[in-house]
Amino acid sequence: MTLVTGLASVVLSPGEPCDPSPFLREKKSKKYLGLQDALAVVSAGRALAAAGLAASPPGERTGLYLAVGYIPFLERDIAPVLEASLDERGDFSPARFGAEGYTRAHPLLAFRCLPNMPAYHVAANFGIEGPYAVLYPSAGQLYVALEEAALALDRGEVDVALVVGVAHQRNYLVEHHMRRIDDPVPADRLLDASATVVLERVDHAARRGARAVGELASVEVAYAPFDPLARAPAKREAAAVVGASAAVAAPIEGAELGPASPLVALARAWEGGAVELVHRLEGRDGITAESRWIRRAS
Repeated sequence: MTLVTGLASVVLSPGEPCDPSPFLREKKSKKYLGLQDALAVVSAGRALAAAGLAASPPGERTGLYLAVGYIPFLERDIAPVLEASLDERGDFSPARFGAEGYTRAHPLLAFRCLPNMPAYHVAANFGIEGPYAVLYPSAGQLYVALEEAALALDRGEVDVALVVGVAHQRNYLVEHHMRRIDDPVPADRLLDASATVVLERVDHAARRGARAVGELASVEVAYAPFDPLARAPAKREAAAVVGASAAVAAPIEGAELGPASPLVALARAWEGGAVELVHRLEGRDGITAESRWIRRAS
């Protein structure tokens, strides 16, 4: 049995800020965090606090399993790079990009755009020193992270596992990508979100007197590869919540939350009074998955 001892989600309204300051060990490090990093830190900090693990560093027996969304980039940041990388005909020139284009990028962008940076900021600010995995960039990959965490707990490799899903999607590059896929997603459906669940071994939770809020009863992940030369039918990453004791949206009607979607659905279901739910996902990347969660009475 895998216990849930902490759960938190953050879903931003368009233009809403996300301030990670209360969770940062060094306040001046805030300048290195992009929105995706800040979202991950806030949801992880709230989940750790809910689990009663905020007071002391989790250490080497805590693992971090994170799925991050598509690389975010603002148009004002990428425009100077592109402008300096074009040749006389207006075509992209790798030589000009290497000689001048990349120098036009703000130095801090290297810290704010890399997919592994949310994991670094979560680990550094909360003292997580155990094994980790960073997956990219879909809700299906969140399930891969969740499966890795559950296996690590079952094998006794860790006592506690943080599973984090995060996506900064309301930006130029992600919106551009979502317009170009086979099954386009309108920009107004993209939301910035993060969610974290703290999973724990039963014996470890008992030793520290932790209160379990629920359990992960099962998780299954499958992958169906397709022939890239044959145009596969477009699939939407659709989350469906069933078996709940209360009517719950899954997770937010009409919204696209990327890797945060499954755990946001879980948080909303439990907040809405669900006792048991099954979350199913069929991703456009060929990943199909299902998880079963049981909430315990408070």
